[in-house]
Amino acid sequence: MPTDAVPPYALLPFAAMLLAIAAMPFLFKHHWERFYAFWAVGLGSLSVTYYLLFREETEPLLHTAHEYVSFIAMVGSLFVVAGGIHITVKGEAKPWANVLFLAFASVVSNLIGTTGASMLFIRPWIRMNKYRITGFHIAFFIFLVSNVSGCLTPIGDPPLFLGFLRGVPFWWTLQHCWQPWAVGVGLLLAIFFVWDTINFRRAPAAIRERETAEGHWKIRGLHNLLFLGAILGSVFVKHPAFLREGIMVAAALGSWITTRREIHEANDFNLEPVKEVAWLFLGIFATMIPALEYLREHAPTLGLHTPWHFYWATGLLSGVLDNAPTYLAFLATALGLLGFEFDTAGVARFIAEDGALLTAISVGAVFFGAMTYIGNGPNFMVKAIAERARVETPGFFGYLLRYALPVLLPVLFIVGILFFSHRPLF
Repeated sequence: MPTDAVPPYALLPFAAMLLAIAAMPFLFKHHWERFYAFWAVGLGSLSVTYYLLFREETEPLLHTAHEYVSFIAMVGSLFVVAGGIHITVKGEAKPWANVLFLAFASVVSNLIGTTGASMLFIRPWIRMNKYRITGFHIAFFIFLVSNVSGCLTPIGDPPLFLGFLRGVPFWWTLQHCWQPWAVGVGLLLAIFFVWDTINFRRAPAAIRERETAEGHWKIRGLHNLLFLGAILGSVFVKHPAFLREGIMVAAALGSWITTRREIHEANDFNLEPVKEVAWLFLGIFATMIPALEYLREHAPTLGLHTPWHFYWATGLLSGVLDNAPTYLAFLATALGLLGFEFDTAGVARFIAEDGALLTAISVGAVFFGAMTYIGNGPNFMVKAIAERARVETPGFFGYLLRYALPVLLPVLFIVGILFFSHRPLF
């Protein structure tokens, strides 16, 4: 081991940060709601201090700070612009209409991100099913719109955007992940259709008749599509530094200023979710610096060698931790396994030599983020909105035991067998 290797104790802030995100909202809910920013800053400061005082390095800190700004600019701007679009739906939805709605939202999530799509579509989803909505409607929305669907572009899900910032080409995910995406989304939509058909047939006739009796489709705030286009175009801007982020922030401000107040009120829009994401990821980005370096150094000793290994290792940890840092952790592990540096040049060489590993890591992080409420940021947002709308929403273990394990996990296993086993069928 080199003399400047990262010692195991340097990983403690990262482990504490992830453990706090996973456990504190359930064990000490009110304390976490008041002080999560202090936890994030405090733990992040420990890692920053380690690099400044004990390693006397600033380059990793500056590089990570730039990534953090880019990440928050994209997530925040998409969240604000999506909050300026309001969809009014027509009456009650039949099963086929629900499937079409989820399929459409699954495609759109790759353009505005799973966070933006979740905030844009969850309220109309609740309204169009208001007479018979149950926990499985919320669970499948989280499965599809908040997670699995966002696997085709770096904008789709936070882990993939972090990969883009590390050097993964923008269109690489579409070229290599579309088949697992199609199978995963297709299977979940088919299962939902069967389940929703049973639910619809059990509903009283009076409820079924309301489906076309009231309401109409209407979309307000369409001018925000211009700001959305500006954000999407800015992703390809790399120079000069921070111009991309400046365009994103300007688009968000333009959306905020030009969107009428009644649209924001109809969406129950506020900045609290983005504020929470900004503080928590500040702590995550800071504490993961030594963790990523440690994983790269010790990759050969972890026993991970095949796409099957990386798919399940990345996926299972993404289900119980946040999937964005988990993605970076296993990307660093894969790079270290092949002896590449964790930089743009190293990622390019890694993709050229073994793109199957990166596909497994990408799909595992995105898909398994739906296994629990803490696997991906939008999951908790959707749960909170549903609860405020007085929808029967499963608790943490109810979601896991009633929906994630018996429904989602078999789908993930099928995807793994088809694409990442030792003898993949595709």
